[in-house]
Amino acid sequence: MAEILTHSYETIFIIDATLDEESVKALQDKFTSLIAANGTVEAVDEWGKRRLAYEINKKTEGYYVLVSFTADSEFPKELDRQYKITDGILRTIIIRKDED
Repeated sequence: MAEILTHSYETIFIIDATLDEESVKALQDKFTSLIAANGTVEAVDEWGKRRLAYEINKKTEGYYVLVSFTADSEFPKELDRQYKITDGILRTIIIRKDED
């Protein structure tokens, strides 16, 4: 049986700030639950509503959420797919932390 490799990751997702508070919370919960179901959530850091560096889809503000987690090496592809098919997500990034 092959050993499943787990790695540490960080993801930041930016939620459309024009959504109501309930929708923002629902999207945040959706993704933290998805990550928790497929790995271990180490920390969730809500940066809150911030001005975007540049306009995205005619929006100037976004609600930023940073999640640190560990998961197997296949999960980030699925997480990225889920981000792309979810309305209300403006931008995302998933980075693998270096194992020092």
